[in-house]
Amino acid sequence: MKRALLDAKILTPTGWRDDAALLIQGELIADICRPADIPVGYERQALDGDYLLPGFIDTQVNGGGGVMLNGAESLDDIRKIAAAHRAFGTTGMLPTLISDDFAAMEKAADLIAAALAAGVPGILGLHFEGPYLNPDRKGIHPEAKIREMDAAFLALATRGDIGKVLVTLAPEVVTGDDIRALTAAGVRVAAGHSAATFDQMQAAINAGLTGVTHLYNAMPSLLSRDPGLIGAGLNAPDVFCGVINDTYHVHPATLKIALAAKGADRLMLVTDAMGIVGTAATEMPWNGGTIRLEGGRLTTADGTLAGSALDMASAVRNTVRHLDQPLETAVEMASASPARFLGLQNSHGHIAPGYRADLLRLAPDLSVRQSWIAGE
Repeated sequence: MKRALLDAKILTPTGWRDDAALLIQGELIADICRPADIPVGYERQALDGDYLLPGFIDTQVNGGGGVMLNGAESLDDIRKIAAAHRAFGTTGMLPTLISDDFAAMEKAADLIAAALAAGVPGILGLHFEGPYLNPDRKGIHPEAKIREMDAAFLALATRGDIGKVLVTLAPEVVTGDDIRALTAAGVRVAAGHSAATFDQMQAAINAGLTGVTHLYNAMPSLLSRDPGLIGAGLNAPDVFCGVINDTYHVHPATLKIALAAKGADRLMLVTDAMGIVGTAATEMPWNGGTIRLEGGRLTTADGTLAGSALDMASAVRNTVRHLDQPLETAVEMASASPARFLGLQNSHGHIAPGYRADLLRLAPDLSVRQSWIAGE
């Protein structure tokens, strides 16, 4: 299929273009040209002056469409999660497994491998969030599932057929050799649900850790004489930090400080979305209890934040409206930055010739009107 998209404000790596047409050939962006230069044979679609952006990439998606990855049983369940988030502009994601037993981890890996083999739109790989965490910072992770890392997990995470793999762990409960073994095989390692000291984080960074999972949440606060995990993450120029910008997990002013420290090229928007996203439900079961959605917050009965009901389009809007950022900065945090984190910077996250045609059409009010994944 050859398609020309025109009459749009196109966000390119060098800025906005409103005088151009975007040419898609198959799965890739073929060119950006003047409308008068659209070649013969391209099907034309006018976008009525809307924004045309690179699709969003979410590295932390626990579920959507009424499905949690922890409870997924079939390829159709993975399709439901991906489709639920595609409606909010996410064209690439890492379904995320909250701490679970090893059999559940193997099942999740098998489902993601099957999804990748079947070409399920939007699936890029798998995020293991735990179970190698600090129980004192577990959040809603079941404490009974938290345990030490072993050779079986190293083999599972590096099996080679589950796409881009991200592992969230507490640096103080694993060894530097564990981190080195994972990163040597191409796995991304992030710190989260952790009480790591600044020095423990530095050691983990030296071993290959390159991320922080939901910065500020499930970790000690930054103090003047004890910078800890947060200080190490903000201070390290090559470490990417994910943030949940739903106005509940972190105060907007605190996120502005992180953005000033890291820049949009190292601060990533994530949703930490639960299965409730993309449904009309206001509660869902979890770990023998119930999680409820009230006033935009998703919490357990004792008030603990339980993931989020956030979608990426809302996270981008919140960045514009509450962090006072231009749209292009918010989009970088939702597309180019996570693409760089995952090592996809040469194929995803930009609108440029040769890149995947993972695209998003936003209305002037920043609501999602249309998306393309691999040109479709």
